Amino acid sequence: MKITILTLFPEMFAGFLTNSIIKRAIAKEIVEVEVINIRDYTKDKYHRVDSAPIGGGAGLIMKCQPIVDCINDHKEECSKVIMLSPRGTTYNQQKAKELSKENHIILLCGHYEGIDERVNKYVDESISIGDYILTGGEIGSMAIADSIIRLLDGAIAKESIESESFDDNLLEYPQYTEPYDYKGDKVPNILYSGNHQAINKWRRKKSLELTKGHRPDLFKKVELSKSDKKLLEEDKEKAAKWELAAIEKGKKFIK
Repeated sequence: MKITILTLFPEMFAGFLTNSIIKRAIAKEIVEVEVINIRDYTKDKYHRVDSAPIGGGAGLIMKCQPIVDCINDHKEECSKVIMLSPRGTTYNQQKAKELSKENHIILLCGHYEGIDERVNKYVDESISIGDYILTGGEIGSMAIADSIIRLLDGAIAKESIESESFDDNLLEYPQYTEPYDYKGDKVPNILYSGNHQAINKWRRKKSLELTKGHRPDLFKKVELSKSDKKLLEEDKEKAAKWELAAIEKGKKFIK
């Protein structure tokens, strides 16, 4: 896969491309990421890429010509051009999965007070990462690129993405590691039971409870099965009978 980022500030991406999962994915040639400076395409005799808004108003507007020429120079037959824009559809995990199947995406980062309206004719889609204001689209493009790259085969271990937050509109279940007892706060004994069926049931229950409590907007979208409804009816403060039975059988594993 190839990701092309069009920006006025390519230096902002130095750290993003040279650390952690992104760096390894590039080194393994799972993804190619190129950051293009829109300024290189201006034909303005003063090398400007922005100008005051026609009709008056605050700030500066990015000009058509350098952006359109930059898009056209990097667009291929298989390319999908995406503008980071507040009028775009709100980005989510489902969209990340869709974009991870593309061969080439071009992310256009706006800056200043915005982009000349006529540029919209040259993009395939607009995306927003949320209802708040940033100084430009660079941070948003990093978020989108990161969310896509980690889904590509070989970028991270498959088991790491098999069950994550927002899959099936559910938040991920609680995760623990050593030590078992930290200042009196202990890892739930069910996780030491060795009974993977019971562990998965417990995790499902916790995902349902967390989503219902923290993200009721997502919970409304969840298609609850009979077993899900039964799990939600159980006492949150006490271990259920099936949980206690699994713990009892797996006592030899429990510290």
